[in-house]
Amino acid sequence: EIELTEVVLLPGPWSSRRSGVADFERDYDVTVLAIRRGDEVIRQRLREVRLQAGDVILVQAPDQVLDRIARDTNVAIAGEDRWEDFDRSKIPIALGILAGALGLAALDVLTLMVSALTGVAAMFFTGILTPEEAYDAIDWEVIFMVAGVIPLGIAVEASGTAALIADFVVSVSVLLPVIAVLGLFYLGTAIITEMVSNSASVVLLLPIGVEVAGQLGVNPFAFVMAVTFAASTPLLTPVGYQTNLMVYGPGGYKFTDFARVGAPLQLILTIVTTVGIAFFWGL
Repeated sequence: EIELTEVVLLPGPWSSRRSGVADFERDYDVTVLAIRRGDEVIRQRLREVRLQAGDVILVQAPDQVLDRIARDTNVAIAGEDRWEDFDRSKIPIALGILAGALGLAALDVLTLMVSALTGVAAMFFTGILTPEEAYDAIDWEVIFMVAGVIPLGIAVEASGTAALIADFVVSVSVLLPVIAVLGLFYLGTAIITEMVSNSASVVLLLPIGVEVAGQLGVNPFAFVMAVTFAASTPLLTPVGYQTNLMVYGPGGYKFTDFARVGAPLQLILTIVTTVGIAFFWGL
């Protein structure tokens, strides 16, 4: 049976690709009827369109092709009835394994890494997860990106760059109270996260935050928490994080919609998070 459905191109692989509609049709064995990009719907001259992450593509394809596409981690089927079926009878077992893994780590019975790996092994043995599904679920681009950025973060600290930047931050903020410096560091990290991945911003800014705290003679853990929280709040642009880009196309949003809503929310989070860090962990 031939069906119509919408396919969303996910960030990651599609962020670096420059594939055209003909390539997509050949690779996925479908017929492309229209493309929605933001608030624009493209129906004419489709062969000239270069696809990009966030595009929503209306395709025509047989059932078996859509079933195969639904298992592809580079795209997502937008139709509600096309999500892959799963065995609901094993949900209690999966939740029990998750609770056990978290409990073992929380009670310091096992380290977090060992506990997580134990949970994954339990998922394999109970048949909830197959090795192929686990392999496909890994975002290898993120793994290699983090593997490349970690040495960069070490180099920033070992070369004295972190200390140099920290000297500049401290000299600029000498007239400000410590909590204001912490808030500015939080806001700066959030802005940098809009341009690089959150993993990269954490690796790069953690040594700088610790160095700033050391020069100010305050609790370095407060700056670590500021960097960690700020790296998780890229709210100003649709390209700041994968989930932003996933809703950008299907929701018909404009680029400026994120800044209009995200800017005041970012300021609120900066104030609330900074005060919360100072209250719970101290400066």
